Amino acid sequence: MLLLEVNGLKHYVKDRLLLDIDQLHVYQNDRIGLIGANGSGKTTLFQIFDKKIMPDEGSVLPYTHVELLPQLKQSEGAKSGGEVSQHYIQQILSNAPKLLLADEPTTNLDKAHIEWVEKKLHNWQGACMIISHDRQFLDNLCSTIWELEDGHITQYKGNYSAYRKQKEMETNQQQQAYEQYKKEQARLKEAIQLKEEKAQRAVKKPKSVSHSEVGITKPYYAKKQKKLVKSAKSMETRLENLQAVQKPKDIQPLKMDIPNSESIRNRVIIRVENVACEIRSRVLWNRISFQIHGGDKVAIIGSNGSGKTTLLKKIIHQEAGVRVSPAIRIGYFSQNLSILDVEKTILENVKATSKQSEVLIRIILARMQLVNEDVHKLVGVLSGGERVKVALAKLFVSDINTLVLDEPTNYLDTIAMEALEGLLKEYEGTVIFVSHDRKFIGNIATRMMEIRDQHIHLFEGTYEEYSERLRQQEQSHHQDEQLLIETKISEVLSRLSVEPSEELEQEFKRLLRKKRELEGI
Repeated sequence: MLLLEVNGLKHYVKDRLLLDIDQLHVYQNDRIGLIGANGSGKTTLFQIFDKKIMPDEGSVLPYTHVELLPQLKQSEGAKSGGEVSQHYIQQILSNAPKLLLADEPTTNLDKAHIEWVEKKLHNWQGACMIISHDRQFLDNLCSTIWELEDGHITQYKGNYSAYRKQKEMETNQQQQAYEQYKKEQARLKEAIQLKEEKAQRAVKKPKSVSHSEVGITKPYYAKKQKKLVKSAKSMETRLENLQAVQKPKDIQPLKMDIPNSESIRNRVIIRVENVACEIRSRVLWNRISFQIHGGDKVAIIGSNGSGKTTLLKKIIHQEAGVRVSPAIRIGYFSQNLSILDVEKTILENVKATSKQSEVLIRIILARMQLVNEDVHKLVGVLSGGERVKVALAKLFVSDINTLVLDEPTNYLDTIAMEALEGLLKEYEGTVIFVSHDRKFIGNIATRMMEIRDQHIHLFEGTYEEYSERLRQQEQSHHQDEQLLIETKISEVLSRLSVEPSEELEQEFKRLLRKKRELEGI
């Protein structure tokens, strides 16, 4: 069943053609992830689908009830971002739309609330289109990815991971086509040169030919030269008409000069001893001791309000119980982006605190999609996502050896997020970061710290290994609870057979309900 049809859609922002889409169809039960760079027009397209904006050209024909779940903001009242999210989603799903447009539904949510949204949308029966930078979220919910680039949409079957594999395959195919093109180009150039050299030699008198024979052989050699010249011209035409193939963009390797990198590698650089945290009589975590080594990549996770940013600040400010090696130089990224000067250009901002070469600085800016003349833009005119990119680039090239990052992926599109992952993987210094993005954590972290139930839980290993450990613990706890319930049921049945009573009957029914819940019946 067709739910939405788009034909010949064009939409301009001032003189810029933002959207140029020939045709789109959305069908019943479709689960579509819409991705693209910041500013590519994703939110505008959703607003056009929802009739909040009229396109300059073309038609958008909804054949069903469409609802838009807008980008969610932190509540200014007592409600948390997670509570606001739950309220929005419950309200919109209660309207039972056949097509739901969800614009960044996981923004500012912690892991528990992201999983709640995920479960709601997974169990919902209607069609759904999702804009999200959370790749795990897209993996778990989507069966099709629409990539919006330069105003056009390209459709890919499968979830986000399948899309990335197809993109890598396209890049490999383009690389092969480029190499074949360069090979053919070189072959034609060499063949042309050989023909031209033969044509020049063709009119020269061979040593074996006498002066009396020159007049007889001259027309033969002239004809031969003409044929060679014609053949060379034909090859030149083929060379000119050879379809050019663009070389895929190379990811240039980084070799950064990180201060004291060798002296601190694998050594203890931060000691936290018997540190607890309490704010206004509320315990965030009880006393904990741990160490961080040079080169570690530590993820700090936990629900909103659990104290993750507070822990970062205790380390940065070296509060009581925190000792930091004198060899450590910390660079801190926070969402207020206070390290940027809005009156200066991107390049001026990044160079201001760097001892790295301009070549390396430009490589890192290019990795973050800040290229060519863009680097001369004033930071004051940039979008929120672009400013985040500049701040991160500035930290990378600063004279530091330890990155402390508080939610660095907020406001980044998936392309920039993967670029940031690449930079962090290659970074030889220490990284301590807070994030709710499961794929980002899984791709970067080598150690885990989770603030949960007023304790900091430490784990030596990756996010995947940590999640598996938690799953096993939950399964074991679940089995123990089942065994306990079954034991209690047996005890109640024994008592009922001896001295039946209404109270024991109610207890038996309660335990039976609990057993069914645990068994998922």
